[in-house]
Amino acid sequence: MATGRRRKQESEQIPKLVVIGGGTGLSVLLRGLKQEPVHITAIVTVADDGGSSGRLREEMDMLPPGDIRNVLTALADTEPLMEKIMQYRFTNGRGLAGHNLGNLLIAAMNDITGDFVTAVKQLSEVLAVRGDVLPAANESILLKAEMVDGSIVSGESQIPRAGKKIKRVFLEPADVVPLDEAVRAIREADAILIGPGSLYTSILPNLLVGGLFDEIKASSVPKIYICNVMTQPGETDSFTASDHVIAMYDHLGGPFLDTIIVNTAEIAPFVLEKYEEQGAAPVLCDMDNLERLNLEVVAEPLIMFNGGVLRHDAKAVSKKVISIIKQ
Repeated sequence: MATGRRRKQESEQIPKLVVIGGGTGLSVLLRGLKQEPVHITAIVTVADDGGSSGRLREEMDMLPPGDIRNVLTALADTEPLMEKIMQYRFTNGRGLAGHNLGNLLIAAMNDITGDFVTAVKQLSEVLAVRGDVLPAANESILLKAEMVDGSIVSGESQIPRAGKKIKRVFLEPADVVPLDEAVRAIREADAILIGPGSLYTSILPNLLVGGLFDEIKASSVPKIYICNVMTQPGETDSFTASDHVIAMYDHLGGPFLDTIIVNTAEIAPFVLEKYEEQGAAPVLCDMDNLERLNLEVVAEPLIMFNGGVLRHDAKAVSKKVISIIKQ
């Protein structure tokens, strides 16, 4: 009995961290955070409408599984082979080509359990996931963008392809209700971490879920934004670090962040050339503007070049997050 009480007390002392976002950037970060003594709740966007996720969303009338799959895989405590299985994408086969096996597993669990959230929880147990993975809402969301020229683009996958400057993004339905478990996780959090991830198509779709953001804004715990390393073509062309923050503030009615983590490492010329070919450039840490936004700025070299792509150094960023929480 004494041992059980001690374990319960130890678990209650572990900081509870809510991480909000989507896409590859979030998954990379979670691989570092899961090594730290924290309890992670990842709240993930359900606005994806492209590729395998989009097909399953339309054909099976379910939430898009792609971002959820990536986060589950990142937080899983499984053999490397299981990760390969979760991320395997079929390249041929009538009806199978383009589908991701992990997406199909989630779709199967959704069919078996009759509920997407339950499906994710049960698959989390199978994969020995370290933490909780929750969709921002339990209904599919259509992301739309109003461009500077007044045109409207529908669909998360279509917005970056429009080749126009984004004025704002918004959700349909506008009154989407957040998942109860996500609201509760934010209320109980010791810190809220936002990003990294696509500003307009991964981060804002979560924050625009009204009841979810209300809880974030009302929370008194540290709210930390991890800024992207590179700009994203069709979304944040020429954006500085402060431009990312201002875009969030403009969408959400004012300031709510306490700290921003920004990379300052120089990027090798051959890497820059590769990204320039894709229309991407480093996000400038414009310190003066960030400080005028009353943000605590953590500006350090926090990147690594691996497998031909730039990524946040998940271990270094995670250590930095933990040091902020312990202040």
